Amino acid sequence: MDSLRPLLTSYAYNILGSYEDAKDVVQDVLLEMINRPDADIQNEKAYLTRSVINRAINARNKLQKMRSGYPGNWLPEPVATETADGDLNQRDILSYSLMVLLEKLDAKQRAVFILKVAFNYDHEEIAEVLDISVENSRKILTRARAILHNEPIKEVALTSVDYLDKYIDVIRSGDVKRLEQLLTNDVMVVSDGGGKVAAALNPLVGVESASAFLAGIYNKFYQGIQAEKGMVNHHPALFYYADGQLVTCQIFEWRNEKIHRVYFVRNPDKLAALSEDRKKWKNEKSETEK
Repeated sequence: MDSLRPLLTSYAYNILGSYEDAKDVVQDVLLEMINRPDADIQNEKAYLTRSVINRAINARNKLQKMRSGYPGNWLPEPVATETADGDLNQRDILSYSLMVLLEKLDAKQRAVFILKVAFNYDHEEIAEVLDISVENSRKILTRARAILHNEPIKEVALTSVDYLDKYIDVIRSGDVKRLEQLLTNDVMVVSDGGGKVAAALNPLVGVESASAFLAGIYNKFYQGIQAEKGMVNHHPALFYYADGQLVTCQIFEWRNEKIHRVYFVRNPDKLAALSEDRKKWKNEKSETEK
């Protein structure tokens, strides 16, 4: 059963947008199966997949109800995709931009969309997993696509972490005009502090607003603290540390060699697992290089 944990956690995370909740869902399902040794389960993988996906949908519904009182913007919990985390299939983790986009869907729409588009399930398989009709599965997918109308739903092209060198050079120079030239016309900056740390309550849209914000907060908060480059959900990211503690994960989406979206994840609850994964990864890398 443990060999299925990475795949199951990937399913749950993509539906929930929360790594910590995804691990809890998978753990609960595995424990229930262990405690039912006499259960007549003929296909263990199919049973666990179905159980995890449906449990994740229920958890997602609860999460969405809780979010009504969430202060400011809510962003998915980021996952480092350059680390060798044993709890996840890294290749199955959706891009961060797609995870943000899927926040527009309800739990079942999101599950159907992910199973069809990301995991290549056919409607017969989706119907069996979710205990719905094939016709209903098709209708749910159609509604999901309509909600995402005119939005890019394909995975973004992989962008090298080296793209960050250009941003770092420009932001350190303090040249706002050069920064503006690095942004798309419809650039947007979104911050999530969860009401626990300082963060912009509203998205900053457009070159002028975004560049002024990015330059301003860098000069005020990030100029003198440690920053590391990495990958989060297949996007280049900067990790900022204060006194050895990860305080901000800044995630970038690039379009045509320009920055299209910048996401600041500052909620400490959403950085805890990311911080631990990066610590493990750096320790493993250090041991390998000895």
